[in-house]
Amino acid sequence: MDMAPQSPPTAALPPPLVANHRLRLVLFLFLMTAMFMATLDNQIVSTALPTIVGEFGAFERFGWVGSAYLLATSAVMPIYGKLGDLFGRKYVMISAVSIFILGSVLCGFAWSMDTLIAARVFQGLGGGGIMVSIFAVNADLFEPRERARYQSYSSLVIMASGSIGPTLGGTMSDLFGWRSIFLINLPIGALVLAGLIFLLPNRRPDRQPKIDYLGAVLLALASTTVVLLTDGISLFGSLLSWQSFLVLAIGTAAAICWVIVERRAPEPIIPLRLFKDSTFSLFLIVSLMTGGVAIGMVNYFALFLQMTTGLSPSVAGLFFIAVTGGMVVGSLSSGRLISMTGRYKPFVVTGLVLNVLTLLVFSQLHAGTSLVVVGLAMLMQGFAVGLGQQGPVIGVQNSAPRADIGSATGAVTLTRMGGAAIAISVYGAVIAGAMHGVHVPGVADVGALTPQQMAALPQASRAAIADGYARAFEPMFLTAAGFATAGLIAALMLKPVRLPTAGNRKS
Repeated sequence: MDMAPQSPPTAALPPPLVANHRLRLVLFLFLMTAMFMATLDNQIVSTALPTIVGEFGAFERFGWVGSAYLLATSAVMPIYGKLGDLFGRKYVMISAVSIFILGSVLCGFAWSMDTLIAARVFQGLGGGGIMVSIFAVNADLFEPRERARYQSYSSLVIMASGSIGPTLGGTMSDLFGWRSIFLINLPIGALVLAGLIFLLPNRRPDRQPKIDYLGAVLLALASTTVVLLTDGISLFGSLLSWQSFLVLAIGTAAAICWVIVERRAPEPIIPLRLFKDSTFSLFLIVSLMTGGVAIGMVNYFALFLQMTTGLSPSVAGLFFIAVTGGMVVGSLSSGRLISMTGRYKPFVVTGLVLNVLTLLVFSQLHAGTSLVVVGLAMLMQGFAVGLGQQGPVIGVQNSAPRADIGSATGAVTLTRMGGAAIAISVYGAVIAGAMHGVHVPGVADVGALTPQQMAALPQASRAAIADGYARAFEPMFLTAAGFATAGLIAALMLKPVRLPTAGNRKS
């Protein structure tokens, strides 16, 4: 049987959004600056969280500072993608950046853990629009194979924020206070807005906009209930509580109503016709799982380093440089090879295989493990994530009709961020359950201990706590390996598609 790579039906490409190559590169730099700003805020809080908890208390809400941002980001991504398809990318992205800047100000002036979490939700409403708009604008600027190379640089920016964020967060909170990690977005955001306003053209599609408001609300509600349900133990006391069942019922009803609405909507948020191509459906699964492994792990890597080794926030953050180093190599290599060969499936599969193996290694690390070994494991984790980073976005953008590129991109990015938000809650529940039985003389609640408080304890107590956390992280890493395995199964089912060359594109 002939198993040669398939190429989709093609049609002529429209002219690029910007014809001048130099101006295109300048715009790309502004887009990367916006991406760095938005993704940095998901990472920068990781090592600063102990300082925030030290001021506000409420250690049990550790994960919500991150998951609140991801949840809001996930909920609005399809909406922004559709708005870009209907009205053009420029003004949609400008609005998203403006909301993000205002949210950063609110975070910087929060006076309690509750107000900080609320401000993070508002900030995420802008961050989701930034992420979707950037990938959609890239699709307008570059043809498919050239886009693979430039999106490798986009992936590097995401990876760099994952490395610099924890180090920067710990250092800035030590030197200037934790509020500075949010207020730094003001000058950066102002620069990005200026570039978008004066340099980015607006290509408005030639069709009458009809926004599917009901579909957007139902999708956001369904996404929110999934995350709330995964965190049911900390929110409601049990996954079997009546509140959990109520959330499940609401989410199920919202999902069913969403499908009904999307079938009838003239301009659906996520056109159901996209699901006719198995590439789209499978990459949604891949993105959901890799989001949980790549993004959802950040806060817990930082917690693992600080609670099992006794490292300070700033020093623990330095280990994320190893993650970024691996991501740089993996992303650049796969980006160039995809551009040369036109094939993305082999890199998605290989990345997920390495992810599974690396997470299994992490599950066997103990409190006395050499920091060199930990650093090498983080390097391999970064390489695995970087290798498969670009496949989902490139794959769905190639399979979707041009009129639906924004919606398809938004859906993939939604599932990636949604996977991270879900995973943060799952990991937190696993660790909390494992730490529940850990008791150390002289410590009232080991699970509520911050790294600063731990550093003040006697050596024997610190060692006992470190061992307890190491044992708690073992099932967490195995859970993450399970997510990566599910993504691998979906990736193996992808069709061996070859990307079209310049001058051809699916209509």
